[in-house]
Amino acid sequence: NERLQVVVPATLGIIFVLLYLIFRRFDEALLVMGTLPFALTGGFWLLYLMGYNQSVATSVGFIALAGVSAEFGVIMLIYLKSALARRSGALDADGVGEAIREGALLRVRPKAMTVAVILAGLFPILIGTGAGSEVMSRIAAPMLGGMITAPLLSMFVIPAAYLLMRRPRPERPTQPQGEEECVPQPS
Repeated sequence: NERLQVVVPATLGIIFVLLYLIFRRFDEALLVMGTLPFALTGGFWLLYLMGYNQSVATSVGFIALAGVSAEFGVIMLIYLKSALARRSGALDADGVGEAIREGALLRVRPKAMTVAVILAGLFPILIGTGAGSEVMSRIAAPMLGGMITAPLLSMFVIPAAYLLMRRPRPERPTQPQGEEECVPQPS
């Protein structure tokens, strides 16, 4: 457990550095990292439902889940950015929203297929009864639970947050310097 207190934060730090190197933007790396706690929620729910305690094996499952969840976010952001780039030029708020919807919709089927394959691979490990199955099921449980929440999060929350980050801000009317507003004086 003492090693896990070093390994888990170090792993999350490495994931953040890699995200920053991929996107070269702090806000985009932070967006993907900000989704990890929500993705890990599904893993905690399944551990609770199955009556598993936190252990080294479950921590390994959470580390793997964090990596897969970050990968989901990276791919979603790449598609969102490419959809915005295809609509080059100055976009209004509606154009940005439409580009982000287009980019997010391109990922629905591939993500659903990826999740289905991961779930199909992890479920037999979770319910297995052979030699070593107790440890393996504790590794698979957080990943299986997280594979339910992580894709939903990356399909809905990341595009919405990215829209908030990239939409054009309405310009506030400003007064030219040196000119004061005329206010009628009471007589």
